[in-house]
Amino acid sequence: MANKAVLFYGLESIAEAGITDVGMIVGDTAAEIEEAVGDGSKFGLKVTYIPQERPLGLAHAVLIAQDYLGDDDFVMYLGDNFIVGGITDLVDEFRGSRPDAQILLTRVADPRAFGVAELDPSGQVIGLEEKPEQPKSDLALVGVYLFTPVIHEAVRAIEPSWRGELEITHAIQHLIDSRADVRSTVIKGYWKDTGNVGDMLEVNRTVLEAMERRIDGAVDDASETIGRVVVEEGARIVNSRIVGPVVIGAGTLVSDSYVGPFTSIAENCRITDSELEFSIVLRDSSIRGVGRIESSLIGRHVEVTPAPSVPSAHRLVLGDHSKVQITS
Repeated sequence: MANKAVLFYGLESIAEAGITDVGMIVGDTAAEIEEAVGDGSKFGLKVTYIPQERPLGLAHAVLIAQDYLGDDDFVMYLGDNFIVGGITDLVDEFRGSRPDAQILLTRVADPRAFGVAELDPSGQVIGLEEKPEQPKSDLALVGVYLFTPVIHEAVRAIEPSWRGELEITHAIQHLIDSRADVRSTVIKGYWKDTGNVGDMLEVNRTVLEAMERRIDGAVDDASETIGRVVVEEGARIVNSRIVGPVVIGAGTLVSDSYVGPFTSIAENCRITDSELEFSIVLRDSSIRGVGRIESSLIGRHVEVTPAPSVPSAHRLVLGDHSKVQITS
């Protein structure tokens, strides 16, 4: 998002909340994550990697992290979540009152795609359901949870769901059934689970809207930059029009092109004789001679070029007494 991994925003929020030790659950992409995050020192954190053999559920992640967590209170933060404003206030609230568990909720239009909380009239959590067909509220679980060590007994007590996973909603429900103190906070700010391309583009838009204009790279006299445009050091804009909010990464060349609002282009890319808008382009990719790209996510080391021209022709197999109209 705006040329920074979603995971990094989460790690920065954790550090801002005064947390220093992070156990990171990793799976098949462990090598890539370790390369990107390292020991965590660039975020002011000390990161320990905890391998999970396969995705067996969020409660399973807590289960395998028990030795690391010991008897400490902890935050569980899902790495693909984006929360404007961070979690500092939430952590401070938890430290002050220290319930057995505290969950973060937000109102959504279609709760069926989320874990859903049911509250009593006083606001106490009385039930949780995972992706219910008939939700009892519009309050969806945000991917941030705060727990005391009592959660460890709960994750050991539950059985796998029909998906074969140990669900964190089931573990929290176990706490509720055991009359533990489970509290909730309903957030009113922006939150997104970046689980699909549409969500990623929306978060990218939100982040870009908060940027300030900054031109550290080279923009030639034949080019025009309008509005909140960030051109990182080492980037070059040649004979092009850039309409913000846009961020152009270091070492990227944009030439003879148009880059429109809500677009982030990462480092060492090449955009030539093309038009691009409301899109994300990851590092070391190139787009050459493409008339228009929008609402797109383009990964690393990707090449996008025009398709070879082919003769225009119609190929028909028509039965008897057919009538066909063809627009040339």
